[in-house]
This record gives sequence, C-alpha cells and structure tokens, in this order.
Amino acid sequence: MISRIYSRFCQTLPAPEGSSGLLVAFSGGLDSTVLLVLAAQFAREHGLGLRALHVHHGLSPHANDWVRHCEGVCQRLAVPLIVERVQLALGNGESLEAQAREARYERLAAHLEEGEWLLTAHHQDDQLETLLLALKRGAGLRGLAGMVPNQPFAAGRLLRPLLETGRSELAELADTLPYGWVEDESNQDTEYDRNFLRQQLIPQLKARWPAMAQTAARSMAICAEQEALITELAEADWQQAREGEALCIAPLLALSAIRRNNLLRHWIRRQGGDMPSRELLGLLWQEVALAREDANPRLRLNTLECRRFQGQLHLVRPNLAPCHEVLPIRIGETVALPDGLGQVRVQGNVVGEGLRTPRADEPLSVRFQVAAGCMLKPVGRGGSRRLKKLLQEHGVPSWQRGRLPILYYGEQVAAVADLFICDGFLAQEGGIRWHWQQAAAAE
Repeated sequence: MISRIYSRFCQTLPAPEGSSGLLVAFSGGLDSTVLLVLAAQFAREHGLGLRALHVHHGLSPHANDWVRHCEGVCQRLAVPLIVERVQLALGNGESLEAQAREARYERLAAHLEEGEWLLTAHHQDDQLETLLLALKRGAGLRGLAGMVPNQPFAAGRLLRPLLETGRSELAELADTLPYGWVEDESNQDTEYDRNFLRQQLIPQLKARWPAMAQTAARSMAICAEQEALITELAEADWQQAREGEALCIAPLLALSAIRRNNLLRHWIRRQGGDMPSRELLGLLWQEVALAREDANPRLRLNTLECRRFQGQLHLVRPNLAPCHEVLPIRIGETVALPDGLGQVRVQGNVVGEGLRTPRADEPLSVRFQVAAGCMLKPVGRGGSRRLKKLLQEHGVPSWQRGRLPILYYGEQVAAVADLFICDGFLAQEGGIRWHWQQAAAAE
C-alpha cells in the first residue's frame, strides 16, 4: 500500500534538485499524517531538510491536545515541528473557516524559506469538493480547474502531491501506521458547505458512481488546459493593447465580445482585482469605455475603480483624495510619500543638467498643492500657465492631480514630479537632481 502511494507521490513532485527543503502543513489529521510520513521518506532518500508546521487556531477545546499529538508524531519521525498560535476575529462578518485558512497560509508563507517546497495534503476527494463549490458559485474555467499540483508560493513553491490519491486510499494506509491522528469535531458540522458535501452529498454520489472523483478530476484537468489556452490568448491581446498598466480602448473595438471580455478579465486579474460578474463587465464596456467623449466615467469594481482617460482604461484605488502634507527634505535624503505614492530622493553634486543648488534661505520641501491663482513657467515650454493647464498638457489623469509630488525651494515651485522644471531653477552644469519613484499601485 505505502509503496504504491509513495510512487505516485514521487511522480507528482518536481526534480528534488530544485528544492532547498520541504515544509509540511501538518494539522495532525489523517491526511496530513500520511503526507508527513511520505515526505519524511522522500527527504531521507534525497538528502533534503524537512520541517512541519502546525497552526493552533484556538477554536477547539482540544487544540492543545492536538499540539501535543503533533509533537509526538514529529518526535518519532525526527522532524522539527513549528507551532504557530493565531487569533481569529470572532463576529467580524467573515466566516471562521475563511479566516482560519487565511491565517494558516499567512503563517506558512512567513516560514517558507527561499526555494523551499510547501507540501499540503489536499487529495482527490478535496478536488471533487472544490469542483462542486465552484459550480455552486457559478465559477468560470479558472474556478472549475480546481487546485493545481504545483504553483509559486511566497519564497518557494506550493505542491499538492496527493491530488491523484483518493481519501479511502489514504485512510487504508493510515490504518497501517503507528502514529494515529486527530479528529477535528468541526468537520462534522454540516453548516459549513464543504462539510455538507463531504458528509452528505459526496457519499451519495460515489455510492451511485464510484469513479466520480476520478472522472471529475479529468474534467478539471481539461478545464485547466483550456484556462491556460485562453490566458495565453489574453496575454497576447494585452501586449497589443497595453500602455503601461492602462488598456487602450481602440484595439478592443476590433475584438469579438467574448475575446474582449477575456482580455478585460485578464487585465483586472493582473492588477489584483476581484473578478467582476458578466453584468458588471458589460457595464464596464458600455458605461465607461463607450461613454461619450466629454464624460468622466467611473465604475466601482469592489476594491478597484475603472476610469477612462484619453482613450485608455485605468484601474485605480477608489476615493483617491488630494494630499496636503508638507514634507521637508534635504539633499541626499529619501522621503516616503503618504498614501502609497512612493518615495522621492534629492541627489546632490550631479553632473550635467539638473536643478540649481538651493540657497541657504531656500529650504527644500515636497508638497502636493500650489497656491490658488499660482502661475508656473516651465523651462522651454512658452509662457506661464496654471498648474491644472500644464498637467492637462502632460496628459495627467484628473484623479492624479493633487497627488503629484512638487519640489519647493522655500515658497517657490521648482519642479513638478518628473514632468518639468520651472524657469529660474535649471542648472546647466552641476547642482542637484530629484527623482520620484512611484509605487506599483500609485494611481
């Protein structure tokens, strides 16, 4: 029994030369106990370091007993055990199940070292549960593809080497081992969707169709292949339509509605947004992309907002507000900007064109506003204009105005972001230079 499962376990893992060690997510339950035993054998055979991590959520009155059990198993297997205690926020509206999962992966990510493999005990029956939950949500191909056996995670990789093994096989093997396992009483609570599937629905499905988990896994693998294919297509379309992180509208007009929606989802996913419904995606196209030319449309997409500017779609944080801080800065200093706007640095003794060296009575500061009625005259760009007009000329979107760093000499504007230097502050030879390094999501 163990040789058959171990052989399948090894076949699902990448070449061991690519690993700096193994970290097993160890709950002490049946599945993770089998996983730890298999990982210990693999580590011995390939000379790899192995650690286990147990997360104590404090939700069960037996949680301390589970820690002691895990310590005993790891001691017998000569595997170092890390125990992390986390506190969940009761009554905050988020399900305890989701909080526990998030806290668990957060702790696993914190402990995963460069090049290490994180092994979890997800198996074939878990995949079937994942598929049924995805169908309940009305998920697309990405959701129907389920869990993948190998993916990047934190500083290493997340591997699920038991995805092709059914739980009945794991239980049969666990019965032959001398370690035992713990039973989480919450697994019997069918108020949780996954437990309802596990305890009530899936046994009926497998009684009727014994190969249900295997055939579902094949369907999920096909969905994964098709998802990879449409992602390749979306990436090719993205390269043709992108302008930085913005999406140009004109190339989208030539695409079919299906292909355009595929690209829009890809673009939103790239920037960390939640997947919009089909209805919301339709509103994005009709009410933002195709809004009349003189409109300033916007559409909220949960944690992001879609806006249009000069023929491009942008994803920005909602409710961006102008900054009013005044930040002193000295030559040679780097200053972090508020509200995730990045940082600025003033470099001294530069060679070539730059800003003139400030006088003693001209303390440097970074601000984001100019006085009402203030006129600025950029070097080499004609006469004086208001800042709003100059920003329009430089193609700065409306939501970025009031959020661009402005370098002041005393009470005089010397330079605006990396857009222009004002007349009277340019040095032809030597002086200082300032640089604005925008954050990844500075918009």
